[in-house]
Amino acid sequence: MRDLFNFLVRYSSWFIFLIYFIISGFLLISSGPYQRHVWMTSAGSVASWVYDGSHNVTSYFHLRDINEDLQQRNGELEREIAGLRSQVRLLSEKVYADTMTVPSVFEPFDFIIASVTSNSIALPHNYITLNKGSEDGIEPEMGVVDQNGVVGVVNLVSPHHSRVISMLNPDFRLSCKVKGNEAFGSLVWDGKEVDEAVLEELPKHTVYTDGDTIVTSGYSAVFPEGIPVGIVNGTLRDEDDNFFKLRIKLFTDFTRLSTVRVVVNNDLDDIVVLEKGSER
Repeated sequence: MRDLFNFLVRYSSWFIFLIYFIISGFLLISSGPYQRHVWMTSAGSVASWVYDGSHNVTSYFHLRDINEDLQQRNGELEREIAGLRSQVRLLSEKVYADTMTVPSVFEPFDFIIASVTSNSIALPHNYITLNKGSEDGIEPEMGVVDQNGVVGVVNLVSPHHSRVISMLNPDFRLSCKVKGNEAFGSLVWDGKEVDEAVLEELPKHTVYTDGDTIVTSGYSAVFPEGIPVGIVNGTLRDEDDNFFKLRIKLFTDFTRLSTVRVVVNNDLDDIVVLEKGSER
């Protein structure tokens, strides 16, 4: 009690000043409407500043909860988007299959409709990944086409996916000929343009003009004869005087691949047995 009394005596001047300050402020505010308005405005500003500061501090401590909620919502949206993309692919494949016209050259062949999930066009060796695999009937060495022409050949297969060697790959070679001419050559990508390839080893007696259609020769079990590949877009110099080398404008637009057909040769087993017998 004595300590409290000593404290009040020691700081009595400050207490008196505080009392006078409060009384004078009250008298000032009560003396007129203008002073009251200034006080209310200042008090409101101070209260607003205190409220904003308190809100910012509270918001900061809730950031972790907000971030966790956003992450959960993002995950749900990503799953929903993945499901919608899968449905779009299935619908695209169905529409493609329903509207697909099958040329007569494909009579001994069946098709497996697949969607492109990845496709490179700017690498030295380009590949395409499809959303169908061995469980869907796809096997290595099956040809792949789209509505415009040849796309490539399957080289690797997993249960649910398959990888295709694109025509835009120097390891891919395709036997082709000028439509209406039996002379054939080998089509290969030279790595320069995504819409052009080179038809090599075409015999010099072959008759052609720029704009002529290039088709598959049929000299393999992968593609039947007559599938469109491109058109002649100029002649290149060939060091061998016995052959032409032609630049071919490809029909397939590899920058917009979406839905493709994997070619199933129903006569493949007979062809393999026959070729094995001829090797003896």
